[in-house]
Amino acid sequence: MSAVLQTHGLVRTFGGFVATDHVDLSVQAGARHALIGPNGAGKTTLLRAILGLVPYDGKITVNARVGYVPQRLQYDRTLPMTVLEFMALTLQKRPVAFGVPTRVKRRVLELLDAVGASKLARSNLGGLSGGELQRVMLASALQDDPQLLLLDEPAAGVDIEGEATFNELILKQVRERNATVVLVSHDLSVVSDITNHVICLNRVLKCEGDAHDLLTAETIAEVFGGGKAVFGHHHHHH
Repeated sequence: MSAVLQTHGLVRTFGGFVATDHVDLSVQAGARHALIGPNGAGKTTLLRAILGLVPYDGKITVNARVGYVPQRLQYDRTLPMTVLEFMALTLQKRPVAFGVPTRVKRRVLELLDAVGASKLARSNLGGLSGGELQRVMLASALQDDPQLLLLDEPAAGVDIEGEATFNELILKQVRERNATVVLVSHDLSVVSDITNHVICLNRVLKCEGDAHDLLTAETIAEVFGGGKAVFGHHHHHH
């Protein structure tokens, strides 16, 4: 097995606050990792560092094409932009005001179709529901045919009924593409649905191991605060 992603001694500080503290991580090809931990544990920061969006100390090696679904899309909801135009923006190098070439249109529709959202192509981006927007973000993340998908709370803003469907959608994409996944989530049922390996992060790497072994009441209490659980052999001592 080859590692598609490795971090070594990853430190990210801002304003004197240590967001991630010497995190060593190795993600093997085909693995489906969940990154869990309390708010402020550095989960989003870790993804952003991997993507090169924030400065950091230490070393990060990525040997894969990466697709990223951010927690929230930051955009001006009043902008008159269709889903097609939004996705074309990232696929073509020229402003969409000059029109969208047929080739790009075809590719956008293909990607939207993959996530069951082709009917949204002409919809205004600002008018989408949370679930619709997440589908568009997922479609967008698939454009470079990624081997590694980084998903930051992918079901955030999706209603409960939509959540199971959305998780199935992610799994389907992962299987079809044989992609490796790192998923940040607060929802442990999502974690057990999609992933098979759990990484517990609270600024430092707390523990990692098989999802079924680790998703116990003790672990959860330990990671999310509260209990003082004692780990079995899965706990890596540094």
